[in-house]
Amino acid sequence: MPTNRQRLRLALLRIFATCTPFLQHPPRRARGDGLRILVIRPDHIGDLLFATPTLRVLRKAFPDAHLAGMVGPWAKAVVERIPHFNEVIICPFPGFTRRPKGSAFAPYRMLWEWANRLRTRHFDMAIVLRFDHWWGALLAYLVGIPYRLGYAVAECEPFLTTAVPYVSQRHEVQQNLTLVAQAIRDCHRDMPQDPGHLEFFVAEQDREYIAHYLAECGVAADEAMIVIHPGAGAAVKEWQAESFAQVADAIVAHWRARIVLTGSRDDLDKVWSIYARMRGEPIVAVGHTTLGQLAALYQRSRLVIGPDCGPLHLAVAVGTPTVHLYGPVDKHKFGPWGPPERHLVLTSSRSCIPCNRLDYTAQELPDHPCVREITPEMVLDAIRKLLG
Repeated sequence: MPTNRQRLRLALLRIFATCTPFLQHPPRRARGDGLRILVIRPDHIGDLLFATPTLRVLRKAFPDAHLAGMVGPWAKAVVERIPHFNEVIICPFPGFTRRPKGSAFAPYRMLWEWANRLRTRHFDMAIVLRFDHWWGALLAYLVGIPYRLGYAVAECEPFLTTAVPYVSQRHEVQQNLTLVAQAIRDCHRDMPQDPGHLEFFVAEQDREYIAHYLAECGVAADEAMIVIHPGAGAAVKEWQAESFAQVADAIVAHWRARIVLTGSRDDLDKVWSIYARMRGEPIVAVGHTTLGQLAALYQRSRLVIGPDCGPLHLAVAVGTPTVHLYGPVDKHKFGPWGPPERHLVLTSSRSCIPCNRLDYTAQELPDHPCVREITPEMVLDAIRKLLG
């Protein structure tokens, strides 16, 4: 159910759209060559990777277009490894910084500043890839971009020239592909054939770095290695350290593989908690890799295990088998995008799954153990299916 604040915002957005008809530029849809296209995607690693098939299709359909990606600073390392943008515009989108909320007026002040900044860029088309990103839709409207494409969501639709239905239970990759298919049709182009896989370019220097790093850690060139990534960006999505440790010890005993623990610096406490509970001594790679080097590490591994998070989707993108622990987030919409026999998703039997809520307080967490109820044996069974 929407909150009172959300209802008020929706009402004000609709009033604003009604009272500013002078900003409703007629769309130009017949052009193809030389288009200037702005793609707005404010999200973090996983959602940027989900967008890669769409960006590839967009580039194939408009090979001569100037394609600009507007992303957050947290996504810069991802888009640097996506070859389809001519330009990357970094914007610290309000609501996506994962910091405490500031003034209620700050998002609107930033909106006006960015509209002034982009107005002289003369974009022909804006594509808002996130379904509920009213801020991005309103930005394209204020900039005066003639063709504005997004999803038919109440907060966004008043500011779009073309709105495509957002279909429940459709994967995010399919949602984005369906969206850009509309733009391609409107420009009288054929929809390119594409395998639809996720994409992340792993540089040779990153592979060389990982080979050197692992050698320093005593890992032989042909030695089997399995990665555990425990961090998830939201406490309700995380698994217990003792369960990870139990799985890690079983992997060492049964598959004779070295265990590598990865994560951001914010995950250090979780990683050391797993380390302390293991019988063996894993490699702790936290703080030793860039995103590109992490991708190379995953590519070198037999398997990556962890909760619903961007780095697990990075492992999918580089072709490494994965085991994902899901709870509150809908696996059908946001699960791994790859061959299901290589990327397994585990959930507990809770009937409330998925609720798609991530903002539980520390006091509420004990009553929401959806991920914590996944057992180590369930994870080990999944590993057996993948590795034998």
